[in-house]
Amino acid sequence: MIRFTSSEVRDLIIAFFVISLCFAIVNGGRDTNAVLSILPIVMVGVGAGFILHELGHKFVSMKYGYWAEFKLWPQGLIFALITSFFGFVFAAPGEVYTYANYMTDEINGKISIAGPIVNIILALVFLAIATSVYHSAFTSETSLLIFIICSVGYSVNSFLAVFNLLPIGNLDGSKVLNWNIGIWIVTIAIAAILTLASMTIGVENIVRLIIGM
Repeated sequence: MIRFTSSEVRDLIIAFFVISLCFAIVNGGRDTNAVLSILPIVMVGVGAGFILHELGHKFVSMKYGYWAEFKLWPQGLIFALITSFFGFVFAAPGEVYTYANYMTDEINGKISIAGPIVNIILALVFLAIATSVYHSAFTSETSLLIFIICSVGYSVNSFLAVFNLLPIGNLDGSKVLNWNIGIWIVTIAIAAILTLASMTIGVENIVRLIIGM
């Protein structure tokens, strides 16, 4: 059973709101009204992506018998806010710390890859939902809203996956790479393809391609 401390819940909530705001700023620019309008939509994708990403780490850690706890990184939050005004988000507001006297590279790699895999799965789920409501989005405001939310959710989760798999610093990618270079290459390639597709041809065109298959 996954257990949380009160400080961990607080840190997760703070990080969730700040990262959601960062992605809203990226999508809404410096227009305050646009940022506030898109914030609730962004919060769905970021909420699912960020929270479940961290829970993925925590679940696998505890599966191996370790205590794991998310801790906020205030400097990371500030840096995320700063970078959002330049059109991207350095999404490292904190991390799940796994407490263990000794841990193999394999276990550390499996714990680390759990988060990005959650984001990849969520991106594909959001894409599938967007595809299923695409036709009705032209005639139903509800379907249009669902399509927009899922489009943002797909883009955000794709980005979170590829960002966290970068083999720099203390990001997940470094630990996965130390464990198994083949798994790292395959995983980051999938995440990169999903991200590049959303950035270059757009989610709506991806959906059209899927429907046309």
